[in-house]
Amino acid sequence: MRPIQNVFEPGDYPDLLVGLAGPDDAAVWQLDDQRALVVTTDFFTPVVDDPYDFGAIAAANSLSDIYAMGAKPFLALNITALPNDLPTDISSEILRGGAEKAKEAGVVIAGGHTVQDEEPKYGLVVLGFVEKKLMLTKGGLTPGDSLVLTKPLGFGCTTTALKQGKADETDVSEVVGWMKRLNRTASSLANEFKLSAATDVTGFSLLGHAIEMAEASGVAINFDYGKIGFVSGATKYAKMGTFPAGAIDNRSYYGSQVSFDSAIDEASQMLLFDPQTSGGLLLGIPKGKITAFKSRAEELDQPIWEIGEVRDGQGITVSST
Repeated sequence: MRPIQNVFEPGDYPDLLVGLAGPDDAAVWQLDDQRALVVTTDFFTPVVDDPYDFGAIAAANSLSDIYAMGAKPFLALNITALPNDLPTDISSEILRGGAEKAKEAGVVIAGGHTVQDEEPKYGLVVLGFVEKKLMLTKGGLTPGDSLVLTKPLGFGCTTTALKQGKADETDVSEVVGWMKRLNRTASSLANEFKLSAATDVTGFSLLGHAIEMAEASGVAINFDYGKIGFVSGATKYAKMGTFPAGAIDNRSYYGSQVSFDSAIDEASQMLLFDPQTSGGLLLGIPKGKITAFKSRAEELDQPIWEIGEVRDGQGITVSST
């Protein structure tokens, strides 16, 4: 249910290229024949203990929606909710982490808004520009496309293990490094190869976001489980059952649209429903471009996993190798 769908009719806003007709990663407003403005916002509660890392991860996550549309971010505003008794040195570190990550992305944070709340929350409103011919959407997949993921999975179950006091320090450090990594290079690669289909893998999990792409494109998707990348501790924590509540929600909502090979056990299935914070981009790449794309990604030190393909039909299948 979309509460505003009967208030704003897409046909009344011809310059709104993306935003009302179907779900995507950001709103896109046409500026002229060549360019469009891309706008997004995101914020959440801490996923790690270190306040600086939390701020940097939240900023990278907010910026990711701009990159997922093929755009270049340039301006942001802070969205901050903090407990009244939170020590100043902690709140300062959250904001510093966000500011330094934004600066790394070439983005200026020009203010924002702060309210009091019982639990810390932080994120950004982000604006970016995109050339219309380079814009990425969830609806650009074509049968025969290869599907590439630019970060591994397993962030949700690892950070939940951290909250439960069960995570190894090295596993947490690995996940933090991935979550703080910008999707800038992956987005630039998509622009360089003139791709048309992308989304970032975040709270709805790999399968949830893939289903959104499949539905928007009118296609089916097959994933090869053996080719999907996972962080080092993912399987261990999956078998321990340290999944966030969102993973259960994702499976309940999207599970009926997914068919798993019988060789894939329950814990492994749940990893594909695991919510990711600041996850990678899922890109559709025409078969004729995949070899050159992989070679260029290696040159740019951009990790990628070729994890599946687009097919005729509908729904998601996950095979095992």
